Amino acid sequence: MPRESGTKRAILDAALELASVNGISGTTMDDVAERAGVAKGSLYYNFSSKDKLFEKLLLEGVGALTECLRTARAGLAGWDAIESMVRALLKLLSENRALARLMAAEILRTDRVWQHSLHLLRQEALGEFVEPIRQTGGATTLPDGSPDRLTLIAGSVFGATLMGALDWLVFDPDRSVEDVAASVLYALSGRLNT
Repeated sequence: MPRESGTKRAILDAALELASVNGISGTTMDDVAERAGVAKGSLYYNFSSKDKLFEKLLLEGVGALTECLRTARAGLAGWDAIESMVRALLKLLSENRALARLMAAEILRTDRVWQHSLHLLRQEALGEFVEPIRQTGGATTLPDGSPDRLTLIAGSVFGATLMGALDWLVFDPDRSVEDVAASVLYALSGRLNT
């Protein structure tokens, strides 16, 4: 997904920064215009509404996340692919903490006008985990190895990684990406019940 440049980029960056602190509901278009250093008319020229602005921002973020996962999975299969994607996702989130906070706050919201678009992109991102999960053979031991079940498992892997990242970035930011990845992967490996 190509990144915007110039005024649009300044607006998107300002909106992300503000929403990661205040939430989307607590962020006004006036705040965004001021933080971006643009006139309110310029803001509305580029984004006709607050909903359009945050829809673009979230779709751009989830698109970047999907591309990150796709790149991390390339040429790998099964657990190796899952490990690579977890590490890549943690690295992406550590490099963009504002996006991590915003995604955690918004990914499960159902009352937003952009929810349908976000749901489709979320499914695409989770889809990157589905085939490696199937390749591990773990899903075949479940009573229902259907694609819906695999997507739920993929959501669990993604959710565990996202929550691990947030816990790390908020409470223990001095840890290395590799240390956090090892902890998340250990939890996902099934070794906790041995």
